[in-house]
Amino acid sequence: MNCGRLIPMHSDVSYWLIKGGRMATARSPCNSQSTVDLGAQYITCTPHYAKKHQRFYDELLARGILKPLTSPIEGMVMKEGDCNFVAPQGLSSVIKHYLEESGAEVHCRRRVTQINLRNDKWEVSREAGPPEQFDIVVLTMPVPQILQLRGDITNLISECQRQQLKSVSYSSRYALGLFYEAGTKIDVPWAGQYITSNPCVRFISIDNKKRNIESPGVGPSLVVHTTVPFGVTHLEHSTEDVQELIFQQLESILPGLPQPVATKCQKWRYSQVTNAPGNARGQLTLHLEPVLVCGGDGFTQSNFDGCIASALCVLEALKNHI
Repeated sequence: MNCGRLIPMHSDVSYWLIKGGRMATARSPCNSQSTVDLGAQYITCTPHYAKKHQRFYDELLARGILKPLTSPIEGMVMKEGDCNFVAPQGLSSVIKHYLEESGAEVHCRRRVTQINLRNDKWEVSREAGPPEQFDIVVLTMPVPQILQLRGDITNLISECQRQQLKSVSYSSRYALGLFYEAGTKIDVPWAGQYITSNPCVRFISIDNKKRNIESPGVGPSLVVHTTVPFGVTHLEHSTEDVQELIFQQLESILPGLPQPVATKCQKWRYSQVTNAPGNARGQLTLHLEPVLVCGGDGFTQSNFDGCIASALCVLEALKNHI
């Protein structure tokens, strides 16, 4: 699902930022205090980005949005100097923080279908509701969804740009979130574990334990991420069938696991970038007057620092047009 976010960055200029989002946090329908991260699990900061993006990390840590990961994650590969962080309120809180700071008027779940040129403005059409016109459009959803857009944008993309966009590839996987009743015990010595010997399950996390927010009044939450081959094989299968398969494999890894009171199965068709265009340098400007820019991890790498790097590149591309 594409989302539209109207960003009032300048009083005389209207912006439309179209994006996806894999920093997703789901809430239990039985208890809103019980949450689980279905996308990114934690943020790894290398020494290079600790210096380059220091102001971003300092701000998020000072506000308590990020905290150091202190819970044990079995099988985690650590490189010298790396630091890992979790978001106590879920990784979606990072996105919410930046949207609140921006003063943006946010509109979610608006599936964009067409982008056309109308009187030197971009006319953005969606599945429901009338089209709207904007001075600048920034696209940060997965690159294959950019290529699926209809309208004038299809003719405005040059053949060279189209080849760059087509070269971007992604892995696919599923995530299954499980919510349990208060008082439920999941007796394992770790908060997260990488699995190397299962064809379906790649990662398991006791999510509230990983984020160090365990509370006697809130039941534990657990997330399972599948392997990439499993995700590719079952990409077009029904969510119900895939959930049942994940349950079966999870039972073989953690026999006797209690029955959850609620579940949430998420298909990540575009999970992590496996190939990004080497000469895009964080963004790709498709049109100058009016401006249409592509950005996001599809032009860098699928992690927090990749997103920050792309955002800074997009900002630099827009400076002359604001």
